[in-house]
Amino acid sequence: MILYKDIIKEDNEHLRKKSIDVALPISQEDIDILELMNQYLLNGYDDDFSLKDEIRPGVGLSAVQIDILKKMFVILAYDEEGFSHHYGVINPKIISHSEKLTYLESGEGCLSVDRQVQGIVLRPRRITAKCHLYDFVTKEVVETTLKLKGYIAIVFQHEYDHLSGILFYDHINHDDPFAVPENAIPVSFKKDE
Repeated sequence: MILYKDIIKEDNEHLRKKSIDVALPISQEDIDILELMNQYLLNGYDDDFSLKDEIRPGVGLSAVQIDILKKMFVILAYDEEGFSHHYGVINPKIISHSEKLTYLESGEGCLSVDRQVQGIVLRPRRITAKCHLYDFVTKEVVETTLKLKGYIAIVFQHEYDHLSGILFYDHINHDDPFAVPENAIPVSFKKDE
């Protein structure tokens, strides 16, 4: 079981390293890693569990955050319409994105950043990504193309950045942290990750 103390924090240099591709077909070892990350996110949705077992809730977790430099992450989040998005993502590649931007009005957060960071994180509003998905129910891996928008696109891009050693606050304009261009549409939603 992963606890919050097991997630590496921003002062750990490994968070800034690039992850490597996951070998396919996926090994049992890599499936076990996805299952562990998934269990952490599931436990975060249970208030009693998260208090008892020291779990800070999140909506995404990348393998690098548990000090495994492999291109995989898990998302367990609800979009603006209340639909569940539950993905075990393997070797993702964003192949296109919109010119229109979006951002979380409340700002982004991260399980590896144990402090409040003020500022707007601008991201493409829509993305298309190729990847392999691990299904936590059927235990199958399928190659697919995801088309995501709004909040879930933000969450995906946040986790995707981890695979290249990028943290969310790297996107904040340090000269004007709250600057919002005209082509940016806010997402009013809870903090991510």
